[in-house]
Amino acid sequence: MASRKEGSGAAGGGFGGAKGKGKAAAAGDSAVKQVQIDGLVVLKIIKHYQEEGQGNEVVQGVLLGLVVDDRLEITNCFPFPQHTEDDADFDEVQYQMEMMRSLRHVNIDHLHVGWYQSTYYGSFVTRALLDSQFSYQHAIEESVVLIYDPIKTAQGSLSLKAYRLTPKLMEVCKEKDFSPEALKKANIAYENMFEEVPIVIKNSYLINVMLWELEKKSAVADRHELLSLASSNHLGKSLQLLMDRVDEMSQDIVKYNTYLRNVSKQQQQKHQYQQRRQQENIQRQSRGEPPLPEEDINKLFKPPQPPPRMESLLIAGSQINTYCQNIKEFNAQNLGKLFMAQALQDYNN
Repeated sequence: MASRKEGSGAAGGGFGGAKGKGKAAAAGDSAVKQVQIDGLVVLKIIKHYQEEGQGNEVVQGVLLGLVVDDRLEITNCFPFPQHTEDDADFDEVQYQMEMMRSLRHVNIDHLHVGWYQSTYYGSFVTRALLDSQFSYQHAIEESVVLIYDPIKTAQGSLSLKAYRLTPKLMEVCKEKDFSPEALKKANIAYENMFEEVPIVIKNSYLINVMLWELEKKSAVADRHELLSLASSNHLGKSLQLLMDRVDEMSQDIVKYNTYLRNVSKQQQQKHQYQQRRQQENIQRQSRGEPPLPEEDINKLFKPPQPPPRMESLLIAGSQINTYCQNIKEFNAQNLGKLFMAQALQDYNN
């Protein structure tokens, strides 16, 4: 199960024993084509962040529902309770089992279909999230992770996206080999690591009627607040996070270059060692002595371990690309608000 950990977007762990009802998807074909979410689930996720999410604090929870053909219907959810590492007696798996058992007793959908997590300026693509989602999809084929962005939502547009790991990445995670050679052989790049699943939010007729009533009662002046330009703090924070990720990427490049230099240096040492052995055997042969015994050169010169490539892919592709997209959307959004504000001003005049 995904669990809360300091400084990470998600935590590893799987939901043992649970299996999805859908049939296994063919290679390259996703088991889920669409995610349908009840409006109540969206409100619960938003409420969870508003109550427990402070600043860059990440909140997580469990998604419940059922699978209908190739559509995943999320009908309920419940949050992970707030706790610290000092709560050693707290068992998250036991807590989730008890919650699901209680929901089953009151005839509410209790099948485990994934998990959700908030994000801080789009920085959700981490190794911890990758491990958690792999555990979920390995145990429950149709499971997804919902990513809720409270900052974009506060700007007037609900930001909720569903992601799954691609079949290629699932195979690599099963092998647990993230070396550059393994990722190159599997043809893994950041473009084909995650797949986004379309989301449809569905409400009952009574809820739709209530929303219409609330919209009629809302003040018109409040709606104009959406036309105000976004704070420059958002742009500054996105740029700062982008620079941090670029620095991390530069450090990974330095590590990889160091690895290549060590490999080249070791190859030279092997070649020199073999030449010395060959010359010594020639001298021993001229003296009528037997040649030196054969040695396993790989044991004498152990190859250096290559740095893991997965973290570099996550930083270079997903995170940097997300921050660039945030900055692009920020500028486009402000430009659109300027045009709308000017149009309203001309209309009022």
